[in-house]
Amino acid sequence: MDAATVVTLPGDDLGRPSPCGFSSRVCEVVTPSAFEAGRQRPDSITRNTAFFFLAQLTGAAFTAGLTIFLARALGSKGYGLLSLALGIAGLVTLFSDFGVANSVARFVAEHRRDHGRVAMVLADGLRMKLVASVTISALLFALAGPIASAYEIHGLVWPIRGAALALFGQSLMMMGAVFVATARADLQWRTALAESAVETTASIGLVLAGAGATGAAFGQALGYLVGGTLTIFLLVRLLGSAILPRGVRFGADARRIATYASILLIVDGAYTAFNQVDVLIIGSYLGASSVGVFSAPMRLIGFLAYPGRAVANGVAPRLARSAHTEPNVSAFLTALRLLLIIQAAITAFVLGWSPLLVKIGLGDGFRESASVLRALAPFVFLSGFGSLVSVSANYLGEARRRIPVAIMTVLVNLVLDLVLVPRIGVIGGCVGTDVAYAVYAPAHLFICQRALQIDLQPAARTFIRTTLAGAAMTGILILFGDSLSRFWLIPLGGVAGVVVFAAVLWVTGEVSASEARAALAGIPVARRLL
Repeated sequence: MDAATVVTLPGDDLGRPSPCGFSSRVCEVVTPSAFEAGRQRPDSITRNTAFFFLAQLTGAAFTAGLTIFLARALGSKGYGLLSLALGIAGLVTLFSDFGVANSVARFVAEHRRDHGRVAMVLADGLRMKLVASVTISALLFALAGPIASAYEIHGLVWPIRGAALALFGQSLMMMGAVFVATARADLQWRTALAESAVETTASIGLVLAGAGATGAAFGQALGYLVGGTLTIFLLVRLLGSAILPRGVRFGADARRIATYASILLIVDGAYTAFNQVDVLIIGSYLGASSVGVFSAPMRLIGFLAYPGRAVANGVAPRLARSAHTEPNVSAFLTALRLLLIIQAAITAFVLGWSPLLVKIGLGDGFRESASVLRALAPFVFLSGFGSLVSVSANYLGEARRRIPVAIMTVLVNLVLDLVLVPRIGVIGGCVGTDVAYAVYAPAHLFICQRALQIDLQPAARTFIRTTLAGAAMTGILILFGDSLSRFWLIPLGGVAGVVVFAAVLWVTGEVSASEARAALAGIPVARRLL
């Protein structure tokens, strides 16, 4: 073995404070050749974070275009019909996965240096996955008629059936969690690209052919089926054909996978219900058009959580304990700080320019959605680090502690929706989402704090400082306005807002002079820290 180079985070191995305000520790040992020509190791945190983020951006680019097209082509009623069908399918997504994908990913991360053991774990996981996904997708397809009758919307039948087929492909694609666990997020990007391209092309073609919401649902189905097939193919190329189940008999890892999966089933099920309860209650009380007004900006908000998801999937697998490694605490703390900063800036744009974002993204037919987007600003901010702490809890083996938090989150959202939606309309759904996630994200942060024995005071200081910076940025954006009639003011307002945001972070001491110089020099702060 070549002489090793020790890579540390800012600070030193004695735990003295770094410029970020966090203690540091040695994060990994690599050989000098790993950084030849400026390249990083294939399994580095930064590289995999970047590829996961690229996978999300790829999907986002296609999804944003498709969302805009469908919103305009289908109208609020047709888009609401599609959203309702997808929401119903979303409720049973957890049963088609049964918690298997994330359970397998956790155990793969623990043994990712041992391909033989990984193959054994994955083979048992795929057996469980196929049984669950085939059964649930077939049941949803068969029950589409009765479900549509319950809603008294006959046009729901075939959109639900399209969503049922999409559910099967989506369930297979969820096994892409193994790519993240094995630090091969580049393969996840390939599947995202294939799925998004096929879904967008097929959906637009079918809608233009006159198939309406049904065509959009079957377009999504085709995309997910292609993506699911490619996921399995790439897993075989990565780990060998031994991962493919050759019979119905389960192996030695089945019990362990099933036990952890059953816990994740409850957690993921509660979170899925949290995501869908607003759509279903709004649909029951206010109709399909109101569902469209609420769900269109919610789908756009999903894009704003991408930085948090990318960092979570780059960092969280490094928290899995094994006989030879301990959790990388420094990477977790640095990621938490970065996400608080990034999400504060994103939230400022939402608060300051929500009418502009809706007008550009969704068109004049969704003017009511501007108030929905602005009302969901707390959710936008919390979703940044919420992804990090929830995924980290899974890899730390703390899924059981997540159960009461997840259930409480759903109950809070459900009760507030039932009380507020009939009285104040779709904004009631926003309030329910905000308050419920204000329970979910901090509770998961404390689960991680307890498991890792970390000091959260630096994170609390970062929260206060980024809140001040975000408030100042929001004021600048509102001052410049969001009118398209004076379009030239928009880029000026955006630049001014970012400058003020950065200035407040510097004045409050959140960003050091060395970090500011590094940023101005074009060196990504995240890469230097991670």
